[in-house]
Amino acid sequence: MELNGVAAKNGTHKKSLNNYPEFTLGDVLSHEQKEFFEKNGFIHFKNFISRETVDTLLREAEKIQDEWVSQGYKMINGVPIKYGTDITGKRIVQRFAFLNQHSPLFSDLLKDQRLKALFDFIGTDDCRIGETEKDGLVFNHYINTEESNYSQLGWHTDALRDVFYGQKILPMLNVGIHLDTSTTDNGGLRLIPGTHNQGLRTLLFKKFYFLSHKPDKNEIGLNVEPGDLTVHDGRLWHRVARSPFIGEKSRRRVMYVPIITGKFTPRTENSKPLFYQRLISLTNK
Repeated sequence: MELNGVAAKNGTHKKSLNNYPEFTLGDVLSHEQKEFFEKNGFIHFKNFISRETVDTLLREAEKIQDEWVSQGYKMINGVPIKYGTDITGKRIVQRFAFLNQHSPLFSDLLKDQRLKALFDFIGTDDCRIGETEKDGLVFNHYINTEESNYSQLGWHTDALRDVFYGQKILPMLNVGIHLDTSTTDNGGLRLIPGTHNQGLRTLLFKKFYFLSHKPDKNEIGLNVEPGDLTVHDGRLWHRVARSPFIGEKSRRRVMYVPIITGKFTPRTENSKPLFYQRLISLTNK
């Protein structure tokens, strides 16, 4: 099997249902893992955390959610909170930001030494996990209900933030920790392999940011299970497809944290939302 010129080798990983290789993350990246990521702009690691840890994190997130709902929080460090309604009619948070700043369980998760191995995908000395920058540790809760406000996310790259800051586009990784089983027949993450290497024009104009949800002939979907970890380059075009199902079967929960470089730019309670964050709020139903 090959994907963008990288052949699978017996014993180093296995094939997924979508016919791309799945790896295991250790303290050091292998040559094969770096080669695959360099060519394709994404990678999938199995069993980063246990099912028991997943369950613990979900219970902790629900406690924080209940507090935010009861207190009526609207923003965290200038990042809008996305609310919606669960299948029981309960008001829920569908997009948390900076969750790591609200619980030691999430803060400690980001101290896992294996995450530092991912720095080698960028290969510079100033890499860091964005615990206080961008949106910190984000928790996305996608579900289809009559009053759900978060069931999909249109085509985009994560480099758009640098454009709005008027900065040079810097290397960045988006690291996803998946908390539910999600296969390609249930919506979920869609990626266009190799688009991280196609230049500034493609990065800015290949799709209408957040407004376009149309499937791309070259996109692939990821089949993930609770505890899996995925990484994609910040310049890679990707989207989150809507589940065709309604209710519990459509539920997909995933956390993301950035690995970044460049000037340290923490967000505080006085920070203001960026234009593209407002755009997301208007286009992701």
